[in-house]
Amino acid sequence: MPEIALQIDIAASRSRLLAALDTHDGLTAWWTTGVSRDGDDLLFEFPDAPEPFRLRRDRADEDRVAWTSVGAFPPDWLDTTVTWDLFDHPDDPHRTRLLFRHLGWRPGTERTVPMVAGTWAELLVRLKDYVQSGKVQPYFVPRVHAHQPVD
Repeated sequence: MPEIALQIDIAASRSRLLAALDTHDGLTAWWTTGVSRDGDDLLFEFPDAPEPFRLRRDRADEDRVAWTSVGAFPPDWLDTTVTWDLFDHPDDPHRTRLLFRHLGWRPGTERTVPMVAGTWAELLVRLKDYVQSGKVQPYFVPRVHAHQPVD
């Protein structure tokens, strides 16, 4: 079964990284400006997507952020999990090591995974830039935001 795993070091604290992964302002700064919440679910809107990606927030603390895709769209993402594990950097107390994974891809999704992996790689660069510098640079900017903010 394919999986996506990427690791980067970020010159910021775990709490700063957590804020970028678990708040409306954080998520809209590097991923998509179309972020909202419906109960425990985060809704991510993207240009030309027929409906938001629906990811259930399973955990969010300074060790791990974890989401499970529970929406019908995109169909290849259904029941996949996205995890962000945060570790103290072994050589620098002012850095955080981030291990990102997107797991649980079903058979038949092999053609989707490389494209998604490339997008996640670009997103991690934007996340790192945002957390280190405060530079807001969302990768996606949908035309309409139909839901309530995360916070």
